[in-house]
Amino acid sequence: MKRNNQIILLVATIAFLAVVGAYLANSTASSVQEADRDEITVSAAASLTQSYREIVKQFEAANPDIDVNLNLASSGSLRMQIEGGAPIDVFASASRKHMDILDTKGMIDTDSRRDFARNCLVMIVPAGINQIENIEDLDSEGITKIALGNPETAPVGLYAKQGLEEAGLWKAIEGKTIFAENVKQVLVYVERGEVDAGFVYMTDAQTSESNKIRIVGEVPVNADISYPVAILTDSEDKKASRKFIDFVTGPEGKRTLEEYGFKVE
Repeated sequence: MKRNNQIILLVATIAFLAVVGAYLANSTASSVQEADRDEITVSAAASLTQSYREIVKQFEAANPDIDVNLNLASSGSLRMQIEGGAPIDVFASASRKHMDILDTKGMIDTDSRRDFARNCLVMIVPAGINQIENIEDLDSEGITKIALGNPETAPVGLYAKQGLEEAGLWKAIEGKTIFAENVKQVLVYVERGEVDAGFVYMTDAQTSESNKIRIVGEVPVNADISYPVAILTDSEDKKASRKFIDFVTGPEGKRTLEEYGFKVE
């Protein structure tokens, strides 16, 4: 009986050691695999939210050894983060202005810079608002709140201000304006009926449910609403960053951008 117990104990011990060994081997292999993975941070304009989330999924599926952290905000805010030393690898801006500022400071890899998409500006109103049929109607007494991005940090706001100036309306309606942090916030204000009108990109207007807003029309601006992307000079993984830019500007990236309403370069 005693010998049988010893045999049972020996078998159990061997089985236990086998399980522990397998666990340690798998754990070690997993650690090695994680150590081999690259990780990059991509800062992208808020208007790229939906399209870039989809592109990141596609890119990671095609490049399982690279993880992408996506940081979304207004282009000006992202630029200031970069100027403040934030560890960013790739910057995708909704305007050339903020990329140009970084370029003059030697903070981007100029050779990696590419314009990859274009957009257009539209004026929207809450669904059911019929007293606004064109941009000139914003000067009416009954219109008291007009949302646009902060022109200092959100390119969509700067484009809106330029469009209003070109229409000779800026001074007349400046006191009615409510500045938002980015284009997504403008869209929310209009969807909730908190303002009488707002200025967003066509791509953002198209993400809203049709029963929440109405697109009044495109707003002409004396500027090309172009989106540049570039690798930051201080990027610690320029190889993976370049792969990401190549993907965005390649067939799959272009197809996704077009699906979300952008015009591709």
